[in-house]
Amino acid sequence: MTTTRPARSSGVLLHPTSLPGPYGIGDLGPVALQWVDVLASAKQTWWQILPLGPTGYGDSPYQCFSAFAGNVFLLSPESLIRDGLLSSIDPPSFPADRVDYGPVIDFKLGMLSRAWENFRGGAGREFLVAFEEFCYRESAWLDDYALFVALKDAHGGASWQTWETELLQRNPSALERARRTLADGVGRYKFGQFLFTRQWNAVKSYAHMRGIRLIGDVPIFVASDSADVWANSDLFALDASRRPTVIAGVPPDYFSPTGQLWGNPHYDWEAMRDTGYAWWVARFRKTLEQVDLVRLDHFRGFDAYWEVAADMPTAQVGRWVPGPGADLLLALKNALGGLPIIAEDLGLITPEVEKLRTDFGLPGMRILQFAFDKPDNRFLPHHYDPNTVVYTGTHDNDTTVGWYESIPAHERHFIERYLPGSGREIAWELIRLALSSVADYAIVPLQDILSLPTASRMNYPGKPANNWRWRFTSGQLHQGLVDRLADLTTLYSREPARPKPE
Repeated sequence: MTTTRPARSSGVLLHPTSLPGPYGIGDLGPVALQWVDVLASAKQTWWQILPLGPTGYGDSPYQCFSAFAGNVFLLSPESLIRDGLLSSIDPPSFPADRVDYGPVIDFKLGMLSRAWENFRGGAGREFLVAFEEFCYRESAWLDDYALFVALKDAHGGASWQTWETELLQRNPSALERARRTLADGVGRYKFGQFLFTRQWNAVKSYAHMRGIRLIGDVPIFVASDSADVWANSDLFALDASRRPTVIAGVPPDYFSPTGQLWGNPHYDWEAMRDTGYAWWVARFRKTLEQVDLVRLDHFRGFDAYWEVAADMPTAQVGRWVPGPGADLLLALKNALGGLPIIAEDLGLITPEVEKLRTDFGLPGMRILQFAFDKPDNRFLPHHYDPNTVVYTGTHDNDTTVGWYESIPAHERHFIERYLPGSGREIAWELIRLALSSVADYAIVPLQDILSLPTASRMNYPGKPANNWRWRFTSGQLHQGLVDRLADLTTLYSREPARPKPE
């Protein structure tokens, strides 16, 4: 049996929160469409993003209140004005180069509340039927999510694991009383999800029209304080009081000498298997409504995952536990008709993990910043299989400029041997190396295109605060950089075939 290899392609990693604009955070309005135009002008095929869910603790897109819902902080004020749901908007003064989440959250939630009040008062009536249809179509997750966040508001933001026993255990009569008492808040949060879906679908449609496809992200784990765990506690490893008995993380690694203690609850994989992995199938279907290809985070954990007792202070002490492996992937493949997945196969990768990936034909990831210590390093391009996605770095890495300034002397010496004359424009040297490699896919964070230092880093793994804040400003990305990326993309046969304009 022969399979057709994908055409060589490339793209840019940039989360929507990092887009420029006057509203404190990137959004899904005109600025997102302008970004798509930039990608098309640069002859790119892919826009890679991080998870789009509603962020909670630490503002991390990997710790969301729902695996199905969208982040209403990304709602565009201009789009709400265009749709007649707001008459005007007067934002406070926000910093241009970072997200100050506290004031942004207050501003965006206030904006959503006014749009909801206006909608209930008769504005945007042309959306009434579409809103009702959305609520019906998405009820399997939307009803629980909207009630969950309304209840969190009523409890001052406290975790659901501290709520009254009847709510914690989802007593039906208690839930019904809460739906009646909190009906306005429940309706507002459902409306926010309707607006998010409407705005994201507009961005996706425009991207497809310009020949840009989207790479999304599915974290392996969900947050303990989430609608997913509250509404599906039988699918997670919880005790009688609904608290995790064991939590997720990874042992000591490149990013942290004490490991990374993520704190997410582990799944009860036997219970998942008994349902035919219905929750996972529904989760992937929802994500694939938003994007074309999914980066499956911590793929290693599907073969075996690091389990840490819930009371441990770090992830150093734990054990490897077998995961669902091929059983889950086969269920997803049968239900979805295929596996449009990139396997994030970083960290401690065993032969069993590699076999699981190759058995299903999934492209793996290679990070150039990890490559330059010895000739047999699997991250060096001369070791790549074409079924690979190469990155200069990811959202968890330093920028390439910052990385190069901090690496030890032996790695710098190796780079000079591997890339003679390197160091003058190290970010662009790695961009060229990625694009010229045999990897089918090459993805570059925007920070590297802009040759930015460590201060523009997106995330520091293992550090709970002050992450996910970076934004670029419109003046940083000039046409010369766009043309330079386009030229390299063409040179290394990654230019896409564009759809003909209608």
